[in-house]
Amino acid sequence: MTLQQEIVGNAMQMAVVNLYPGQTVYCEAGKFLFKTSNVTMETRLSGPSDNGGRPANGSGGGMGGMLRQAMGTAMQVGQRMLAGESLAFQYFTAQGGEGTVGFAGVLPGEMRALELDGTRAWFAEKDAFVAAESSVEFGIAFSGGRTGMSGGEGFVLEKFTGRGTVIIAGAGNFIDLNPADFGGRIEVDTGCVVAFEEGIRYGVQRVGGLNRQGIMNAVFGGEGLSLATLEGDGRVILQSLTIEGLANALKKAQGGDKQGPTGGLFSTHSG
Repeated sequence: MTLQQEIVGNAMQMAVVNLYPGQTVYCEAGKFLFKTSNVTMETRLSGPSDNGGRPANGSGGGMGGMLRQAMGTAMQVGQRMLAGESLAFQYFTAQGGEGTVGFAGVLPGEMRALELDGTRAWFAEKDAFVAAESSVEFGIAFSGGRTGMSGGEGFVLEKFTGRGTVIIAGAGNFIDLNPADFGGRIEVDTGCVVAFEEGIRYGVQRVGGLNRQGIMNAVFGGEGLSLATLEGDGRVILQSLTIEGLANALKKAQGGDKQGPTGGLFSTHSG
């Protein structure tokens, strides 16, 4: 059953989802906006599995199955904690008739509904995920170093598999690219990566090395010391505004903590 949803709005978009009786969607805590009264809301620590949270085939029931399920939940919570993610998911289910629930991202920008057909997974930057059908499985795919996680550079990726709809959000406007159209490889600001299909190889490289030009790029170009590399054949979604860029613009507008010409290399990050 296809998820009935509509992306509405301009500068700050939101997703309005219509649920059939018994149909469930889940979101990351903090992305929920509104719901009709016949839609129930439940907060859980675990993400969904392909079988709706029941023990997988061959795992067995009873105490053994419960223990494996508990260990899986603990592992997922631990991964999300290390990644700096919200520890809980919120689940919404329509009861006794069709219902409506609304979601949004946390920054002004676009939203996109990705349709998974079971053949290719999607990877999304850690702040991009908004909501998904319960038939879509969530996981942490990759975590970078401390600098990546604390600097908001997009080194933590979330993986979505299975069949169904995943709704993501980004800052500014989206642009869709395929590295295969550009010689098989593109290099982008790490904060611009929103999501990409399975089959794309994602990496991080230094900007020019620690030579004179590399230092000039990092210090005066405001690019930091790393770029994201995306290689292969598949869809890549980038955003036109980085969270770091928005934060610096707000600081300047408020007259405090101006970044200055060396901000790209020596600026500090909160969180």
